[in-house]
Amino acid sequence: MTRKTDLVKVERRDAVCEVIINRPEARNAVNLELCHALFDVFSGFNMGEDIRAVLLRSEGTVFCAGADLKERDGRDEAWVIARRQAAFKAYMSIETCPLPVVCAVHGHVVGSGGEIAMASDFIVASDKATFLFPEPQWGTVGATQRLQRVIGVSSAKELLFTGRKLGVAEAYARGLVARILPADGFLEQAREIAAKVAQAPHLAMQLTKQAVDHGSRTDLASGIEIELSAIRQVLSQSNWRAGVERFNSEVGNG
Repeated sequence: MTRKTDLVKVERRDAVCEVIINRPEARNAVNLELCHALFDVFSGFNMGEDIRAVLLRSEGTVFCAGADLKERDGRDEAWVIARRQAAFKAYMSIETCPLPVVCAVHGHVVGSGGEIAMASDFIVASDKATFLFPEPQWGTVGATQRLQRVIGVSSAKELLFTGRKLGVAEAYARGLVARILPADGFLEQAREIAAKVAQAPHLAMQLTKQAVDHGSRTDLASGIEIELSAIRQVLSQSNWRAGVERFNSEVGNG
């Protein structure tokens, strides 16, 4: 099954849904319509037996060239604020999606493109990918919150203040990228990773995502209570013994 909007495509591949930013003629720059489209797609996902994971990617040679500043021509301050609020709403819909979201980035990842990628659960990047957060150089403010939470306050300030381009190896070293994949066959490898994520029992995956997300916002003792609550839910609501049997069958005692 394939569902399309003007700027975002949704394509089903077994238990994985691919959400594809589809504005290659504009280097996938983020405009208001794209913000609404991303929100509509991600707010519509539910965790269940049918769809188990999302692969977020883009068409063309650039993942995302950042915000489309051309659409601000002739607009007033109220419009700009409303546009940014729509962007934040779109990013949050990705971050709070109940399904695990793998983001596959290639080429240039600029500004708002980085926000979209960081809102996912983790990023796999082509070895040709680059990252740039030049908002202050454009006379605006952006990426000040997610970026610091991913790579740390000092590193975020250095990138934002200088507008320096970040290569994929450094992005990996700083924790922005979870895995680097060869550009040759990149999409196929990213699909394999998403398919692997989708293989896990859906309740265990859903609760794992929730436990990590909620635990990251609290202290360790409270985080352990969050995990214990998730374990109790797995024991009461799933066939957890099947996982034990599969482990013993595939791994054994050695």
